[in-house]
Amino acid sequence: MSEKRRIVSSRHLAEGEGWETSEVEYGLIIAYNAFHRWMTRCMAAAGNSDLTPLEILVLHNVNHRGKDKRLGDICFLLNIEDSHTVNYALKKLVRMELIESEKRGKEVFYRTSAAGQALCEAYRTVRQRCLIDGMSNFDLTGDDLREIASSLRSLSGQYDQASRAAASL
Repeated sequence: MSEKRRIVSSRHLAEGEGWETSEVEYGLIIAYNAFHRWMTRCMAAAGNSDLTPLEILVLHNVNHRGKDKRLGDICFLLNIEDSHTVNYALKKLVRMELIESEKRGKEVFYRTSAAGQALCEAYRTVRQRCLIDGMSNFDLTGDDLREIASSLRSLSGQYDQASRAAASL
C-alpha cells in the first residue's frame, strides 16, 4: 500500500516519528482561522461588526448560564493565559453596553446587559440558519460531534502539558 501524501504546513516538522501530529496541527490551524472568520461574520450578520473573535468569545462566555463571572473565571473557562487581553475585551464590551460590571469587595463581576443578551440571541439565530442547518449535510451524529469535542479537549490538555515542559527548559 502506497503512503498517502502528508498534508502539513511545515514539512520540517513532519519528518520522522510523530509526523501525523503535523497533520493534526495543520488541521487545527485551518479550523482555528475558519472559526475566527466564522465568528466575526456571524456576529456581523447578527448586527455587530465591531467585535474581534476574542470579544465574541468573552461575550458568549459572560452570557453563559446567566451567571455573573469574574475575569479569572472567564480566563479559566476559555483557557486563556493572558488575562490582560480578556480584561481589555471586557472593558470594550462594557463601553459598548453589551455587558455590565459590578464591583463586590475586591472582585469585579460581569453579566450581559439586555443589549448583550439580544445580540447573543441574534448570533444564535444566524448560527442556526447558516451553520447548524447545513450540518445535516455531514454524516456526523450528535454522538460523533461530542466525541470530536472530547478529543479536542484532551488534545488541548496535551498541548498545555507540553507548553509547561517547554517553559521549564
